[in-house]
Amino acid sequence: MEKSPNQITEDLLRPLSRTSTKFYVAVALLGAVVVAAFAAFGYQAYSGIGVSGLRRPVFWGFYITNFVFWIGISHAGTLISAILRLANATWRRPVTRCAEVITVFALSIGAMFPIIHLGRPWLAFWLIPYASERQIWPNFRSPLVWDFFAINTYLIGSVAFLTLPIIPDWALVRDKASGWRKRVYGILSLGWRGTPKQWSRLETAMHIMAIAIIPVAVSVHTIVSWDFAMAPVPMWHSTIFGPYFVAGAIFSGIAALIIAMACLRKFLHLEDYLKPVHFDNLGKLLLMMSLLWFYFVFAERLTVWYGNDPSEMAVFWTTQQGAYAPLFWTMVFCNFLLPFPILAIKRLRTITGTVIASIGVVAGMWLERFLIIVPSLSHKYMPYNWGTYRPTWVEITIMAGTFAGMALLYVLFSKAVPIISIWELKLGLQKKSGVRSQETRERRELTAGLEQKLET
Repeated sequence: MEKSPNQITEDLLRPLSRTSTKFYVAVALLGAVVVAAFAAFGYQAYSGIGVSGLRRPVFWGFYITNFVFWIGISHAGTLISAILRLANATWRRPVTRCAEVITVFALSIGAMFPIIHLGRPWLAFWLIPYASERQIWPNFRSPLVWDFFAINTYLIGSVAFLTLPIIPDWALVRDKASGWRKRVYGILSLGWRGTPKQWSRLETAMHIMAIAIIPVAVSVHTIVSWDFAMAPVPMWHSTIFGPYFVAGAIFSGIAALIIAMACLRKFLHLEDYLKPVHFDNLGKLLLMMSLLWFYFVFAERLTVWYGNDPSEMAVFWTTQQGAYAPLFWTMVFCNFLLPFPILAIKRLRTITGTVIASIGVVAGMWLERFLIIVPSLSHKYMPYNWGTYRPTWVEITIMAGTFAGMALLYVLFSKAVPIISIWELKLGLQKKSGVRSQETRERRELTAGLEQKLET
């Protein structure tokens, strides 16, 4: 049974007006982990980068692994939402905002890791091309500078792409709120009155942003892959890294979106809006990306094995049957062997099945980023320069804090903004009603014409 427009408004505005005890408990627990992460970062800034597990020759560890991981997760929202909008997929309406929020928060978290990784984080402003009397500019051949411009461009575009469709919903909250909430939402709604001119401009701006954000999203993770591909390190200097990283980003992003949707459906009681069909469609996309990911991994390993370069074979064998073999085969299980049967068999592609597959994919894709970075750095060209890497409690605490921070930001956002676009659902309902009215009218006209012929 379909909801009426008033019922849609009431259901989706309920989390903004009613606060349960679970909300405060979740905020307190997640906030405690985030505070612990900030304390660990403060300790590292005070004591020096030596308190982390970064040692020669592995100077990239958990920090850069999480940097690549979160930038990849950010592709869940803007890229997927933009593609679905341009394809005019009608089932996307309850999904788009859930996805777009992931992009903004994951990108913000990922952008912090290059600063966390710096031994002197207070000098991070050196990456910014600011005016200097000494004419000192950043080194534009440095991947850090590429990341700075790419991430900021993507973040600005993603914030705009997220904010534009929220404006009508902020106006709706403004009209139903009172007191200080009415004033706050009145400012956020930017004077929205729902006039035909405003709707026309909003739809035009959203269409332009959907077209523009796709190449930006693809280029961002390509530039992140160049952080590795431009370096003369075994198994990094590869032309396949660009599409490989983009495919992996979309893969992990879809999995993160499915997990977020399942949590929202459960805790905000959105079962009537986030339906099994949404999980089924996203599960099919996840299955396709799992096959594509397996192709890239197979192609990468096959070319390394066939080339038989001694330095690359040292990294190859340490991941296949050496110290990192358990992590490698766990990655293969999580990214292919687990999701493939669940998502390929329709009977198993339920909400529970897609969530189980998605949890495995998120874990497997984090392991993939770790296995790209650490084994190659610990087995460089000369054997005398080989080493090991062990993360410390500082790195682990900061990593846990980023996951808690992502969940905390999502919880707070769902408390301040309707997590499902109300006006888009109503628009879909109107279009569906219009189609049904047209079909009914045509059916009546056809019936009347047949009766007239029979009478004749």
